[in-house]
Amino acid sequence: MPGGRPLIPDKESFTIGEACRVLRIEPHVLRYWETRLHAFRPMRRESGHRRYTRRDIETAFQIKDLLSGRGMTLAGVRKALAQTRRGGRTAAQDASAPSPEALPRAAAKLLREVREDLQRIVSDLSG
Repeated sequence: MPGGRPLIPDKESFTIGEACRVLRIEPHVLRYWETRLHAFRPMRRESGHRRYTRRDIETAFQIKDLLSGRGMTLAGVRKALAQTRRGGRTAAQDASAPSPEALPRAAAKLLREVREDLQRIVSDLSG
């Protein structure tokens, strides 16, 4: 996916190498985030190797977006993730910045048009 977030493979867990390929970051960066942000803790196999869940990968994408996309510091990312977990809005969202999950404008516009078309069809069928 050029310019966007790559799709996460349909798997339950990922090795650190697989996670880094999906996230497009180096393993040392992911390990550093684990120690500094405490946002996710990968499971450990009996051998001690890390296993990341899909949720871990999503969290890492959010961290990556906040750090590189929005230029936040680690302290800012920590606060934003804590706020998100509590269900509140982050400072970035309050500043009208699009959330990482936000749809591109073209997709949002297309969905609005489809919804309007479906409402018109339902109205025609029921009337």
